[in-house]
Amino acid sequence: MSDDALQSRLHCSQLPIALIMGTSEIASAVAVRLTQLGYAVIMSHDPFPPVMRRAMAFHDALYDDRVAVDGIEGKHAETASEIATALSQPNQVAVTSLHLTDLLALYPISILVDARMQKHRITPDFRGVAGLTIGLGPKFAVDVNCDIAVETRPAKNGTVIRSGQTDDPDGIARKLGGVGAERFVYSERAGRWHTALEIGARVFKGYVIGHLDGLPVPAPIDGVLRGLVRDGTQVPQRVKLLEVDPRGPDASWTGSDERGRTIAAATVAAIRLHALRPAMVRRGAGLFWR
Repeated sequence: MSDDALQSRLHCSQLPIALIMGTSEIASAVAVRLTQLGYAVIMSHDPFPPVMRRAMAFHDALYDDRVAVDGIEGKHAETASEIATALSQPNQVAVTSLHLTDLLALYPISILVDARMQKHRITPDFRGVAGLTIGLGPKFAVDVNCDIAVETRPAKNGTVIRSGQTDDPDGIARKLGGVGAERFVYSERAGRWHTALEIGARVFKGYVIGHLDGLPVPAPIDGVLRGLVRDGTQVPQRVKLLEVDPRGPDASWTGSDERGRTIAAATVAAIRLHALRPAMVRRGAGLFWR
């Protein structure tokens, strides 16, 4: 190992490490906030569901694209040395395809945030693999498969769950410019997705955005592409392929949005509340239940 790589690893070892599972815009908003708080942040990609709002996320760093969200840069890293080097730089997160088990063998994890938002899959119990495990979104139960959780459903977005479980998904999309679920297009089948367009492109209803398994996929409404699964991605059935922002000149597709920032702030609140748990239990303050 070179001297530079060794110094990078030593610097990394001095910082508390936060591992975020997922590379979506929600995971990225959390990564930004934790980096700002002084954590060394590693983001571990999971292919399900495919990342759609890529201009609001660190996801494309996996392809060595230059990516920045809210002043924080994402750096692709696939080895211990590359991760350590990425984490040694200020305002930078490491983005990797290495799995949780690979990363646990490399570093002690202080905070594990499961931000994969897998609405209809069984969520494993990751308690004990990190100092604190936080679950974002549905399928989390405190003291069952996480230590503390955060709601992501629009009606309760950012609520910290200290006892019980998060809500099941209700299938109701939050409104954007007065438009709900009709601004999305879902994959009707599993297949390979191809598109020549980029996020931020102006589109019109019926315009062919791309092809899934050779079949054309048109824009559902007029607007600007806010989300678009990366060209060449193998996608499963019934996942979001694209999103159109109908707000005209007020359309936004880069940087974290209000929803992501709210979830990120709630994640920080969950970390701080959980740190107070032993004292609050001793004092009988009623903030937590065993």
